[in-house]
Amino acid sequence: MKIYNTLSRQKEEFKPLEKNKVKMYSCGPTVYDYFHIGNARAFIVPDIIKRYLEYQGYQVKHVLNFTDIDDKMIKRANEEGITVSELANEFIEAYYKDTAALNIKEADVYPRATEHIDEMIELIKDLIDKGYAYESNGDVYFRVDKFSDYGKLSNKKIEDLQAGARVEVNNRKESPIDFVLWKKSKDGEPAWDSPWGAGRPGWHIECSVMSTKYLGAKFDIHTGGVDLTFPHHENEVAQSEAHCGNQVVKYWLHNGYINIDGEKMSKSLGNFFTTREILEEYSPAVVRFFLISKHYRSPINFSDQALEEAKAGLERLENTVDKLDHLLKQEPIEGELNGSHIKKVCKSKKEKFITAMNDDFNTALATGALYELARELNRFISKDDFELTADVKESLQLAKDLFAELATDVLGILTEREVANQGLVGPLVELLLDLREDLRTKQEYQLADKVRDELAELDIEVKDTPQGTEWKIK
Repeated sequence: MKIYNTLSRQKEEFKPLEKNKVKMYSCGPTVYDYFHIGNARAFIVPDIIKRYLEYQGYQVKHVLNFTDIDDKMIKRANEEGITVSELANEFIEAYYKDTAALNIKEADVYPRATEHIDEMIELIKDLIDKGYAYESNGDVYFRVDKFSDYGKLSNKKIEDLQAGARVEVNNRKESPIDFVLWKKSKDGEPAWDSPWGAGRPGWHIECSVMSTKYLGAKFDIHTGGVDLTFPHHENEVAQSEAHCGNQVVKYWLHNGYINIDGEKMSKSLGNFFTTREILEEYSPAVVRFFLISKHYRSPINFSDQALEEAKAGLERLENTVDKLDHLLKQEPIEGELNGSHIKKVCKSKKEKFITAMNDDFNTALATGALYELARELNRFISKDDFELTADVKESLQLAKDLFAELATDVLGILTEREVANQGLVGPLVELLLDLREDLRTKQEYQLADKVRDELAELDIEVKDTPQGTEWKIK
């Protein structure tokens, strides 16, 4: 397995620090609003990584943080007349709800920044003692010039940063490129006591503390959006390594931007969409499928057309699984047709899927393998000489199990119908379709059509095929 490491700017063979165990940290949301579609991609990427690593037999510990103190949070809480804590709780619950809808597995640990203030203070004190940080009028800054490797993650040079830095009005910083570790509190803001006076932590220090607390001074994978590479992750590297005295993160993985009709999504451009808004128009399964339709490092263009294409592509796979479900409910017949071709196709497409995922988690090529499997199955089922013999049924069961293994377990798609078919919905629909078939046999077509039409009103599509009646939830 090879993964692209932002730190080395190349693909590297994946070798975790500890055999069969992977420790992974992901930058979570600042919880002052519903997360946007770009955040959704940043949450789905580690979900796919975790699912695939677990599929390959690794034990994965995943930590994702909540930033629950921030300038934006203070402003929003003041506007709404509530506390920052109340605001955080509201949108953390929204995060859980929306990620569950997108079938994102829960992380193992969800640390909040405000629960780790003491640890942040201790880390900052250590950086000051080592000469990497200094206090200035109640603020504490990281001394960038002191950390010789600064810029290694983002490939930026300190000289270029200094030349391009804007000179600030105040002279509290030794250098304009130094960044804040602790912020002196202003009147009316939440604050915590510290050796430098009342204040609160800077944004970057949070992740250094929470990642190393739960994963140790060395861990395997750190994920996040490409927009976090600089300055957030660059500063995190500096803080963590200055404190720990070693390289803390082995592999840095960054997902690409979401563009809206060709332009980078931005509130200032007015092309900003929360995931919750999008889920009002499209099913969570379609949104998830759209977000994994491209390689995670590639930018992806968000538009109604792109979502409609994702919807159509997902339906192709769903329709194939529906056909398999229908056929597998039937009793096999005597005949000579065997399923050797399907068994070979299943083996070939599984190998292609794994090869794609082993190449830096290439979900685009992996879903392509699933499309090819579906196409071969549809051709086989539609042949004039098709017979559901015992051997054919065995091969179709193998194919259905493969969809569950690769599409559902690894990619997190094709789940809604499984839930529906296993619950109360499936048996009730089957009962109604049996009634409809009895009505058709008695030539009571008007009543039979009424059953079909009433099911359609409930978003259950009924289709008569040469192999019998099929149904699916729209």
